Amino acid sequence: AELGSSEAHYHLGIVYYCGLDDVKEDKARGIHHFQKAAMKGDAESRHWLGFIEFEEGGYDLAVQHYMISAKMGHEESLTAIRDMFMKGRATKAEYTEALRGYQTAVEEMKSPLREEAKRLESNKMEGISRELR
Repeated sequence: AELGSSEAHYHLGIVYYCGLDDVKEDKARGIHHFQKAAMKGDAESRHWLGFIEFEEGGYDLAVQHYMISAKMGHEESLTAIRDMFMKGRATKAEYTEALRGYQTAVEEMKSPLREEAKRLESNKMEGISRELR
């Protein structure tokens, strides 16, 4: 994490926030690492920040975090905003903005090569599954 890897900060965030791998739980330190990763563009860390805000009752901040990660193509964040909308904790406009941003991100990530790689990976997993039976 010292070198600024968003992935390292994300994993440290999980370890400290949840108290994993014989590390004493330190929520503040976990949040710090999630923030570092989120500032570097890590959608999963941004989602965690939304989750934490939601759990603490900070619904406006939760929507902001979820909105950013949904616009990065993070499906769980889109679902979280939808659920908040259904419970009256997010507006229809916020949900619509998140949905459009998510769809744009997903479209931008599509390419013939990615689709072919997904298909090959799926076929590979089916073959392994058959072998295990």
